[in-house]
Amino acid sequence: MSRRPLIAGNWKMNLDRAGAVALAQTIAARASEFTSRAELAVFPPFVYLDAVRSTLGAAPVGLGAQNVYFEKNGAFTGEISTAMLLDLGCQYVLLGHSERRHVLGE
Repeated sequence: MSRRPLIAGNWKMNLDRAGAVALAQTIAARASEFTSRAELAVFPPFVYLDAVRSTLGAAPVGLGAQNVYFEKNGAFTGEISTAMLLDLGCQYVLLGHSERRHVLGE
């Protein structure tokens, strides 16, 4: 059984809200050109997840978060739980970032 390729874009800490929405519009408009050959996903910054999800609409583009915290809830300032991400429609999460290890010492 062969795996279907995943084409994903991690936007890191780039773009403002208008730029994120504009990029999501462009990706959504062209997604059907690629979905027969690969699965598509985007990983915008946390603060733009909801706007990007709304912009993607029914386009065949998955939504992912750039990080997640392992606790379900609690007093973890600045962290994001899996329940929160699911509530926003996220299907993916990126983990193990090199810059989080090298720059932040995680």
